[in-house]
Amino acid sequence: MTDSVEGEQFFGTDKKAVSIYRAVGRRLLRFDDVDVRVSKSQVAFRARRGFAFAWHPGDYVATDVPLVLSLALPEPLDSHRVKEIAHPSPTTWMHHLELRLVKDVDRE
Repeated sequence: MTDSVEGEQFFGTDKKAVSIYRAVGRRLLRFDDVDVRVSKSQVAFRARRGFAFAWHPGDYVATDVPLVLSLALPEPLDSHRVKEIAHPSPTTWMHHLELRLVKDVDRE
């Protein structure tokens, strides 16, 4: 287990990504059982298992998107905001959302 500060450090000097990450963290870390784990490729928000993953897409493809939030859900989510949906296992649908601004982190 780690804290939100280490998650901020994951995004390095990308101020926009750090600001978006902070907004995501404020929403998710208000629940008691959520913790943060940082790996080489992502910051995972966990409650027994990972359910949300913040990562920097520029590490993998040419893009101006500062942060992608991937949500692991038990069924597909129908939302215009979802960029891509993957079905990596029979019980998990992974939804990728491109977050460009802090205001993209909202109630939805």
